[in-house]
Amino acid sequence: MIIRPLYSTLLLPEVSYFFKKDFFSGWTDEPIEPNTEILFLFLKDDKEDQDFSAADFYPIGVSAKVEAVREDENIQVRTLERVDISDLEITDGTITASASIRPENVDISEAEEQEAFSRLRSTLLKFVQNYQWGLWARGFLLQRKNLNDTACALSDYLNLTADEKYAIIAADSRRERDELIIKAVNELIEFIKVSDEAQAAQKDDQNQLYREAALKKQIDYLQRELDDMHPENISDVRKFEKKIARSGMNKDARREAEKVLNRMRQEGNESHEYGMLYDYLDFVTSLSWKTPKAASIDLKKAEEILDEDHYGLKKVKERIIQQLAVMALNKKQSGSILLFVGAPGTGKTSIGQSIARALDRAYVRISLGGIRDEAEIRGHRRTYIGAMPGRIMEGMKRSGASNPVMVLDEVDKLAKDYGGDPASALLEVLDPEQNGTFTDHYMNVPYDLSNVLFVCTANTTDTIPEPLLNRMEVISFPGYTAVEKYHIARRHLLPKALSSTGISPDILTVTDDAIRKIIEEYTMESGVRNLKKQIDTLCRTAAVKLVKDEAACLDITPENLRDYLGRSQLHHERRLEVGIPGVVTGLAWTMSGGEILFIESKITEGKGQLLITGQLGDVMKESVQIALSLVKSLFPEETKMLENQSLHVHVPAGAVPKDGPSAGITIVTALASLVTGKAVDPQYAMTGEVSLRGNVLPIGGLPEKLMAAQRAGISKVLIPYDNMEDLEDVAEEVREKLDIIPVKTVSEVLDLLL
Repeated sequence: MIIRPLYSTLLLPEVSYFFKKDFFSGWTDEPIEPNTEILFLFLKDDKEDQDFSAADFYPIGVSAKVEAVREDENIQVRTLERVDISDLEITDGTITASASIRPENVDISEAEEQEAFSRLRSTLLKFVQNYQWGLWARGFLLQRKNLNDTACALSDYLNLTADEKYAIIAADSRRERDELIIKAVNELIEFIKVSDEAQAAQKDDQNQLYREAALKKQIDYLQRELDDMHPENISDVRKFEKKIARSGMNKDARREAEKVLNRMRQEGNESHEYGMLYDYLDFVTSLSWKTPKAASIDLKKAEEILDEDHYGLKKVKERIIQQLAVMALNKKQSGSILLFVGAPGTGKTSIGQSIARALDRAYVRISLGGIRDEAEIRGHRRTYIGAMPGRIMEGMKRSGASNPVMVLDEVDKLAKDYGGDPASALLEVLDPEQNGTFTDHYMNVPYDLSNVLFVCTANTTDTIPEPLLNRMEVISFPGYTAVEKYHIARRHLLPKALSSTGISPDILTVTDDAIRKIIEEYTMESGVRNLKKQIDTLCRTAAVKLVKDEAACLDITPENLRDYLGRSQLHHERRLEVGIPGVVTGLAWTMSGGEILFIESKITEGKGQLLITGQLGDVMKESVQIALSLVKSLFPEETKMLENQSLHVHVPAGAVPKDGPSAGITIVTALASLVTGKAVDPQYAMTGEVSLRGNVLPIGGLPEKLMAAQRAGISKVLIPYDNMEDLEDVAEEVREKLDIIPVKTVSEVLDLLL
């Protein structure tokens, strides 16, 4: 007997099967002839090798007999009975077993079984007629003789597991087995139907997608034809497709822009979001995304442009040229962040235009004064109604370039409130390590700001947060001297004023003395902003006279200047003609430049009170207290009278707030002069902070203070010794007219003046 294992095969009794001859090779050495007995065992799991054990087999098998051996080496086998397997042994790959016929419970009549078979075959024949392979399947099914034969023929197609197939074989009840066969065949039919329906639905969906794609291509083709014929009527979608294609965006920006464009295409121009989508695409496609090559920098040309546009500012120009030289050597588009600090009208903003012209780059100016909301820098998220990009990216759009010279004006006037801290948001913009991937909330994609040359301006560094200030290099803009103002007025302000009013230089003549008088009597500033206003007023008044034909030509001299500008409303303090005990001249820095101030002191009746007037701040009040303590320690005898009398210290111009420590030495000298009764020579002025140890400490704003002293007629100025290096920033013409005396201690000052 040949014993042959099978896996996942439905093999029932009384069924004919055809096997290839080599199906039995390796399981018997005897020739296979008709009437050879075969025992089929069923494996629980598929195994590629023959290393079997008794536990790998089900306990029920099927016996069979060879009916015929054909010439094409096909062997016809007919199954006989179901058998119970016992004494199963496996030795060296050879399987031996005992088999006994397993009885069946014939609980269904032959007629009922035949009727069930006929119904099942009719169902199958009706089912297969709808398919191209139905004719072949019909012949295949008509050859089946009973339910067992049908189930075995369809065994490979039934959606049953090995356990489910074995359950059919192991069923002792003939009725139960027939029901399992009918159920399995019906499930096969339903499975094929569902698969066909799914494939049909999928095919319909695919056909619909193909149709939509074809229609879209046709519409796109027609739209392109119309756009080419009428470029002025190009559709928004097509317009943005072209702009995105040639924009040079990075991957993230292109992905976001195409996403918004697809949404715009789907929404249609009737959607309430269409305007927002249009504005976004219009903004991002208007930006310059391409990084230009680093252009060569002509330092000689840059120097000529800076000298042509601005008079003076020698140190500032030198620092700018240094910056451009470094950029030229490094082949970089930008360098250090420059912060120009100085009084209004000193040329901080306009020099940014000169830098842009020297580099042949676009110029854009952004005013930061009064900004309170962080979104003004970073932009608003597009989820908000009325969302807009921040001022930085808006400036990039206006410039039309990726490497403009961007002037951030008034960084010292940034505010902070519940809307966020715009100064902190500005850190990312100005940090070279971060601004290469600056992300505006409105754009939601990174943009490279590393090629932008940032120039910031401020009137003072006091209100700039320390982290922001650390990212910038401070360049001080000193005030202009009277000589420099004269040359600026003659070279720049007057020609521009004449041009703007349409007056020819041949018709209107302004003498040098008239310009000097405007500077001295009609302006009080470190810069030239008010000087420009006065010259503009002069030209406008002259224009009225010319239009009225009062004169064919006009000559403006110091004598008739009042006819054009009116009476001067300004009053500069002048030095005292005669020294007065208790009164000393000090020097102060203001937003409009330097100014002299008088420290006045007087002893009055009282009981040792100290009265301070003149709108002094806390720091200046503390300076008075320190000065009084120093004077008491230096002049103990002379100050005993203050125990029963009051001391009044006043700083004139009481309506003007004043603060700062630099009046310390002036207050000490005034009090010492008062208690000793010795007047200080009015030719002297001084500035410097004092300590309780009697040291004179350095101060700021020295160039502006010395210019104020020179303007007021002072000839000798005492300054802190540690400020000597700052004299390099003072104009030579100012230094030449002043006798500048450095001092280290209060004793030196008092020995010199008293």
